Amino acid sequence: MLSMNQDNPAGLPAQPTPAIEPKKILLVEDDDNLADIYLTRLQSEGFEVRSVPNGEDALAAAVKYKPDLILLDLMMPKISGFDVLDILRNTPETANVKIILLTARGQEADRQKAISLGADDYLVKAQVVIADVVTRIKQQLGVSSEKPATPDQAT
Repeated sequence: MLSMNQDNPAGLPAQPTPAIEPKKILLVEDDDNLADIYLTRLQSEGFEVRSVPNGEDALAAAVKYKPDLILLDLMMPKISGFDVLDILRNTPETANVKIILLTARGQEADRQKAISLGADDYLVKAQVVIADVVTRIKQQLGVSSEKPATPDQAT
């Protein structure tokens, strides 16, 4: 008599475990050099990243791309970061997306305005290095800051 595997009573081939989808980040930065640096670093950290240069494109991309987090500059052409933040928070499709402002504006009034409009975090470019930004992104997304173990490191 054949014995049945209790975990797989039908004796069907095991299904592959679905791959974990990378978290998606929308980077909104009008400085091309800075955008390239962040894009490269975030991709190397395992994120899927799309970059746009202004607030108008950010609003369209946020609805279409459906990011898990938006890294948003404040001072941009077309629509300011404050206005983008306000619109995103009042749009049902984007109301719950994590938003971190990354800006040159370090005034406390700007920070308070951003928080009151619904920003999840506020970082001043002159006060952080890219590793700090990556750490804050991972905190907001609930992603481990540790690199995944390689097969020979796993026990």
